Amino acid sequence: MRGAGRCTGMNKKRIPPKPGQESVWDYPRPPKLEPVSAHLTVRFNGVVIASTNRGYRVLETSHPPVYYVPQEDTRMEYLEQDPKFQSHCEFKGKARYWNLKVGGRASQSAAWSYPSPTPAFAPIKDYLAFYPSRVDQCFVGDEEVQAQEGDFYGGWITSKIVGPFKGGPGTWGW
Repeated sequence: MRGAGRCTGMNKKRIPPKPGQESVWDYPRPPKLEPVSAHLTVRFNGVVIASTNRGYRVLETSHPPVYYVPQEDTRMEYLEQDPKFQSHCEFKGKARYWNLKVGGRASQSAAWSYPSPTPAFAPIKDYLAFYPSRVDQCFVGDEEVQAQEGDFYGGWITSKIVGPFKGGPGTWGW
C-alpha cells in the first residue's frame, strides 16, 4: 500500500524511509525483478560459496529483497539438489532446493532456484537464492545482511530498507 502510512492487516505502522532507504511497504505485488549493481557474496564454513556482480533482486510488498546469483558465479561443487523438497510460487513457478556441504558441515535447503520460471522471472532461470539464516554470511556490497525472521522467506535485510517485515510470529496474515 504505497505511501498510506500504515500496513494493511496489522497494528504496526509502516516505518517511513529516511533518505537513501526504501520501505518494503512501497514494493509491489505482484513482485518486481530488478538487476543489482552491488557485489553479492555468500560465505559458509570459511568458503566463499557465491560472489557476483550479476545478481538480481525480487521486491515484494512487506518482504526484504531476495537476492539471486547465477550458478556460474557459485561454487556448485558444494551444492546438491535436495531430492525431497520443492515448493511453488504463484509468481515465479516451481522451486527446487539445494543442500550445502563444505567440509564436515552441512546446511539443508540452504538455497533455492527456479529451473522453469514464469516469463516475468525468466532472467533468474537457474539462479540461486540463499537463505541468510542457513549460511554464515551474506553481503550486499560491504554490508553484511541480517536474515529475515522466520523460516519460510529468504529476505536479505540491509540498512537501506525499513519494515516492518513479514516473516516473524504474527505476520502470516499480512
